[in-house]
Amino acid sequence: MWGLGCGLIAATHAWAQNDLRLIGDVGVASYKTPAITRTNDDSQVVLPYVYADYGALYARVDTFGYKLAPMGAGHFEFATRLSFEGYRSAVAGINQRARPKLFGIGTFQETSYGAFIFYAFHDTASNGSLLDASYAAELALGSFHLYPQIGMERRDHKYVHALYGVNATEAQHSGLAAYTPHRSITPNAALAIEYPLINQLKLTFQVRKRWLDHSIEGSPLVDVKQQTSRFLALTQTFH
Repeated sequence: MWGLGCGLIAATHAWAQNDLRLIGDVGVASYKTPAITRTNDDSQVVLPYVYADYGALYARVDTFGYKLAPMGAGHFEFATRLSFEGYRSAVAGINQRARPKLFGIGTFQETSYGAFIFYAFHDTASNGSLLDASYAAELALGSFHLYPQIGMERRDHKYVHALYGVNATEAQHSGLAAYTPHRSITPNAALAIEYPLINQLKLTFQVRKRWLDHSIEGSPLVDVKQQTSRFLALTQTFH
């Protein structure tokens, strides 16, 4: 297995080095992600925004990785994802939930019918897993570019329990009912809108809604049934 992986990387080294330049959008964004649990954590942060490639390296907002080999209309990729699902509960007696640490494989297939995106992550914080599948299209409306997206995320019971479960000790100290969740499947939909400014600058706004299933929504720590996040980015485009 190790030999196969080394062979893959060696075989792709040549094509990866052929285009060592930054291609895509780089800038800064304000992200707002309302909590789905009772917490005092700030739901709005300002962070760098990158949606670009540099040779075989890539960044897609919250997902980063390396293109291991061409595959279909895209590549077979190693990937990691920045997650903000961890939190400090405002309920006394509930332990702090660590952010998931996600590493896995995936592919971004860019076709004439839109982009098909698949990732399989292992979370080293919970020893659980996250599967993510989505589809994105591109539409032009005057100077605006619209990117509607639909998707589905599957978290296994270990992943969900680490974030939203309540063990016996926490139940005793907090007064909440003990809760052991099952796996979770949550659909989501998003719309990104790009508007060009001047000198390769542009604004990008995205809104994303996630519908929580009973495994998450049924937790005594969770007090909503859906989550709507958004960001506004100012970026420079590199060619």
